[in-house]
Amino acid sequence: MYTVASGRGVWVVALAAWMATMAGCATGTKIEGKIGLMDPARVLNDSNAGKKAKDSLAAFSKNRQALIEMEEKELRRMEEDFIKQASVLSPAAKSEREQVFRRRMAEYQQKAAELNREVQEKQKDVLEAFRDKVEAVVAKVAKRNGLQVVIDKGKGGPAIYGDDELDITSQVIEEFNKEYP
Repeated sequence: MYTVASGRGVWVVALAAWMATMAGCATGTKIEGKIGLMDPARVLNDSNAGKKAKDSLAAFSKNRQALIEMEEKELRRMEEDFIKQASVLSPAAKSEREQVFRRRMAEYQQKAAELNREVQEKQKDVLEAFRDKVEAVVAKVAKRNGLQVVIDKGKGGPAIYGDDELDITSQVIEEFNKEYP
């Protein structure tokens, strides 16, 4: 999903913010700044463009799954035919059919892996494009509200706690729906 920073970057930002806070506390200086929180998963789930992106991904994935299922049915049919005819086939014919089946099974596995990669690539591309749009809208909402920092409050994000008054997710969704109907 979407994160403001990844892995190590989150901790570096958090450590820098903590050090700045501690430095301010040690000197008695009050640190001023406005912070906002935003849940990117909620933007994906609740915005019009997010819903369209999810629907597009679901349709793409369903299409790829249908192709895999067609191959599976064909393999099952081949196996059933082989089982039915095994008793009347010569050893050479049996061996040939088994080789053909193994070859088709290998082709199926390769095709399934390729289709799976396609789905993952499509998901990555769609979500990256969506994230770019979200970042632009978050920046616009943050500037309008005079915020200096917006932190990801989604599950797994760097925010452990935040007052509900800091949450700008609804504003981001509203603005996002205006820009990307």
